[in-house]
Amino acid sequence: MPKAITLALKVGDRAPDFEALTTDGTQVRLRDAKGKPVVLFFYPKDDTPGCTKEACGFRDLHGDFRKKGAFVWGVSVDPVTAHQKFTTKFQLPFPLIADTDKDIVTAYGVWGEKVFMGRKYMGTNRVTFLIGADGRIQHIWTTVKPEAHPAEVLAVL
Repeated sequence: MPKAITLALKVGDRAPDFEALTTDGTQVRLRDAKGKPVVLFFYPKDDTPGCTKEACGFRDLHGDFRKKGAFVWGVSVDPVTAHQKFTTKFQLPFPLIADTDKDIVTAYGVWGEKVFMGRKYMGTNRVTFLIGADGRIQHIWTTVKPEAHPAEVLAVL
């Protein structure tokens, strides 16, 4: 089971706004989604095993998320070019946000120390925020199993 992290943001808080480039090179801002729920899932790296399972799970359920009026956006610190390859390879129907300056991962508190095979490094923790139509955080998942996670998020939505 992945280890849960502690975040400064809590359910009920206003979600930090941001502006960043997406897969197709356009700008996206959280405030542009006002009036619709947003699933904002943070993941460590494009085209890695766990991240691929999670992204493909959101892909497979994307129609169900859209039926509920929700946007699904993935965020990592990878550049747009990596997002484009990942999106094409796995036919992802939602935008991936390139947070190369780490502004969004920092604002949401998901950038931090990680440990892999005994090695410590800084990276993006796998965390998902469900942001309500009012721009407030409705739910936060700090412990994510990539295979089952998209269905868990859909069930809460």
